[in-house]
Amino acid sequence: MKNCTTFISSKTQQGRPGFAEQFKSTFTMQALAPNCPKKRSTNLLRLLFISSLSLLLFSCRTTKPVQYLQGPIDTAALSQMQIPEPIIQKGDLVGITVYSDNPEATAVFNQQMNTTIAADAGSGTGNTPQTMPGYLVDANGNIRFQLLGELHVEGLTKAELEDMLKEKLAKYLMNPYCNIRFLNYKFTMLGEVGKQGVYSVPGEKINILEALGMAGDITLYGLKDSIMVVRETNGKRTFGNLDVSSPKVFTSPYYYLQQNDIVIVKANPKKPDVSEQTATRNFARAATVTSILLSLTLVLVQIFQ
Repeated sequence: MKNCTTFISSKTQQGRPGFAEQFKSTFTMQALAPNCPKKRSTNLLRLLFISSLSLLLFSCRTTKPVQYLQGPIDTAALSQMQIPEPIIQKGDLVGITVYSDNPEATAVFNQQMNTTIAADAGSGTGNTPQTMPGYLVDANGNIRFQLLGELHVEGLTKAELEDMLKEKLAKYLMNPYCNIRFLNYKFTMLGEVGKQGVYSVPGEKINILEALGMAGDITLYGLKDSIMVVRETNGKRTFGNLDVSSPKVFTSPYYYLQQNDIVIVKANPKKPDVSEQTATRNFARAATVTSILLSLTLVLVQIFQ
């Protein structure tokens, strides 16, 4: 009666198969060797372990990361570009602090009303509204200022608003000047990004690359060459398309975001639906658990043989 070694060698000497075939043939015939029950069970477990490991590796396929700004960049030309000034719009909360040579008289103009605004995704306050002092631009583009009454500010830059206030305040104050800030400068990020939501911009200036960084970058299923920016200026809505994979994005009028812009990162048409993603995750988890259990079983078999 042939032993295990003789049984295997007699089967593997025929035709000199390749390494992969020898590997498969050896394990298969060891598992099926009629006179080696212990080795047969051990080798069957090894085959199952190798199979489950292969399935696990197959289920953990990686996707190429998003590449930004591919190609040469003309840094000299970009350094000459002007950063656009933000324009005051309806719904903006504007902080205005007045100064002059007479602090006591100036204090009357610094009694700003408290305005409640919604919290944003980057504030860390959850959904709790925030109360801030400032002048809210109403639906008609106006604010109500102490003693000066109703002022139309929509469409003005901060510098233009300061010039208007200095002219009107000169009737009451000596050498007046103002410090003006946007208190709710924000943008909305939607689509294939790490974290969708509304984000505040403390510095009143942000570009599309910085905005994507705040939102956790583009996901593996997002299109870097198809980013839509929805902008509303003076009651008119415009749409821009950005391609962050190309250096040409720097020359786009939508590269620098304006307050209240909506950014939408479109999804790849080949993105699997929710059910397919769930099935893939479940398959990977099952393969992982199976591999662990088979590994433990192999160790126990080797110990108690």
